Amino acid sequence: MKKYVAALCALCFVFFLASCSSDKDTRLAVDKDGRTVVERYGQLQIIGTNLCNEAGEPVQLRGMSSHGLHWHGKYANRDVLKWLRDDWNTQLWRAALYLTEGGYITGPVLKFKVIDSVEAAIDLGMYVLIDWHVHRDRDPNVYKAQSLAFFDEMAQKYGSYPNIIYEICNEPNGDDVTWSGSIKPYAEEVIAVIRKHDPNNIIIVGTPTWSQDVDKAAEDPIIGYDNIMYTLHFYAGSHGEELMAKAERAMDAGLALFVTEWGTTLDNGDQFHPDKVMPWLSFMRKHNLSWANWSVNNKGEDSGILKYNKDRNGKGGWVDSDLSPSGLFLRKILKNEIKIK
Repeated sequence: MKKYVAALCALCFVFFLASCSSDKDTRLAVDKDGRTVVERYGQLQIIGTNLCNEAGEPVQLRGMSSHGLHWHGKYANRDVLKWLRDDWNTQLWRAALYLTEGGYITGPVLKFKVIDSVEAAIDLGMYVLIDWHVHRDRDPNVYKAQSLAFFDEMAQKYGSYPNIIYEICNEPNGDDVTWSGSIKPYAEEVIAVIRKHDPNNIIIVGTPTWSQDVDKAAEDPIIGYDNIMYTLHFYAGSHGEELMAKAERAMDAGLALFVTEWGTTLDNGDQFHPDKVMPWLSFMRKHNLSWANWSVNNKGEDSGILKYNKDRNGKGGWVDSDLSPSGLFLRKILKNEIKIK
């Protein structure tokens, strides 16, 4: 009898461990005890190529990106972030501050949309990416002075909060905008400004060719600073195994990557490709890559999570009929309702 009791106890213990592992692996925004992701993970850090929690355990953050705050900044508010946290199981919010195309350089009041995002995320126990959204301006050095001033202010104001992640250069692009000649020198200046006020929070550096040439950064990485990551972007309908191989080479060389933007579509925002998304989700899970999906908007593009003109006031509380096919899919992914192998 004792033998059977011992065997039963051993079996129960195995199930207990499996249950603990499964619960830990669900990547919850708020756990069953009501603790937010920031309460559980605390101060993030880089160990090797992994993003880790305060205890040194690898973690994978998953969440959503805003669209340009000057176009769709109405969603950068506490109501929407709370809805994404509680209904979508979103751990991370990315505030995309475009510089040109009507963005921050001509409308510096947009800074307050970033501040709204940051303060809502702090209040809700979410992580927040402060995204300096280099795009059609191509070279981050074009507005370097504004970047230095912006990140100096953000680091002074919020650097003591573990919620903050700085994304200092979204998508540098162009044949003349090289890693060693343009992007790395810019990054070193911005990192130095941030580190004067914030010695610990994660800083993510964009990479050449719309943040795809992570292998170029791996050949000449930034040294002298801790907790630095590098940006990898993809759109599943346009990018596949070749970019995955490039990312693996960069990681093998020691680079820590963060997918701060990815889409379910072609890189122009059209044509939802769920079949091509699944290999990427498996790849990111395998390599423990954190991510933010593009994007929260109602402009009617296939990569947006809302149907055209839905939630015009930016209040959250969306039902299935408000969501695009991509939105329905992303919600299931974030809620762990679709199995990722």
